[in-house]
Amino acid sequence: MDLHTIRQDTVGCADKIFLNSAGGSLMPEIVVKTMIDHIYLEQEYGAYEAADRNAKKINKFYKEAAKLINAKPENMAFTVSSTDAYAKALSSIQFVNEDVIITTNDDYISNQIAFFSLQKKLGIKIVRVKNHPDHELDLEDLEDLVKKHHPKLVAVTHIPTNSGLIQNVEGAGEICRRYDVLYLVDACQSVGQLAVDVDKIGCDFLTATGRKFMRGPRGTGFLYVSDKVLERELAPVFLDMNGAEWTEFDDYKLLKTAKRFEHWETSISSILGFTEAAKYANRIGLQNIEIYNRKLAEKLRIGLQNNGLRTLDEGRNLGSNVTFCASDGSIDRIYKVLKENNVYFSVSNKSNALIDFTLKNINSAIRLSPHYFNTSEEIEEVIKMLEL
Repeated sequence: MDLHTIRQDTVGCADKIFLNSAGGSLMPEIVVKTMIDHIYLEQEYGAYEAADRNAKKINKFYKEAAKLINAKPENMAFTVSSTDAYAKALSSIQFVNEDVIITTNDDYISNQIAFFSLQKKLGIKIVRVKNHPDHELDLEDLEDLVKKHHPKLVAVTHIPTNSGLIQNVEGAGEICRRYDVLYLVDACQSVGQLAVDVDKIGCDFLTATGRKFMRGPRGTGFLYVSDKVLERELAPVFLDMNGAEWTEFDDYKLLKTAKRFEHWETSISSILGFTEAAKYANRIGLQNIEIYNRKLAEKLRIGLQNNGLRTLDEGRNLGSNVTFCASDGSIDRIYKVLKENNVYFSVSNKSNALIDFTLKNINSAIRLSPHYFNTSEEIEEVIKMLEL
């Protein structure tokens, strides 16, 4: 990795210490330029002609997005967010009363709320897998639950937004394949942060966003769907002309690829921007990004612990979402110091991680999320300023 060039490409890191890539990261200059160029094209020629002129570039999205997760282009669909992708995946499954979804204590708030909505509307049941004392998923419990409940779906968040835990999605995938259960993985915090491989995970659906570690524009994301999903002709409830062909007065034929999960109307400049973000990450290499990010996050956690702060990330495999608070559980003083020193960060609240934060007996946490444009010196500076 050429860190000097990466930082030159990232104008937003010149005047601040930016540690909020788990929320909304800094876009490389090429992403912004690509989007603006297309907007000017729309200004001059209108949206239809501008899209026609950039048709080849638009189609490159599928190749670059697939490369991020070791998939095939025909298994990729562009969405406007990870939550949009997640909702489309859920709506493609024909849930009925008493169907079971197995999930975890650490699944993302919006995913949990989607499950509750299905519970209220359709009468499905939600079952959660136990965690080991070290917070790792109890895969033996997962298998027992699968055998007991015969679930319609297993859903796991790869990296929770409120924690640095990297959940064992590969282990869960092995169980789902063994019992032929549909498997949905939320990878909105992991794609772009580390190497993700859908073959190794064995999932049927995987969702991701553009604005976080992918360093793309807001309002972008993607949905991966497996060959099994396509062959079973699963599709979202609300299709449009992008996902199906109108073949009879009262019937349609599904598109054969994952594009059946897309809607025709979308922001072309956003697709082009996301494509450039994906190209940028692929060019550096996700393995290289993962190795560098792990070093930064480990250095940060050790430094915070040495300062007497309470790091909240539990598990054997931790990523770049570094959450912590003071030893008494407060965050006010930390918040003030970071703000005064122009450090960009997020706050995770109990309402966004009700189960996890209740078990940890905290109401809120500071979240720092270093990424590959950050330097070791910046991490040292933050550790120094937090010697409270």
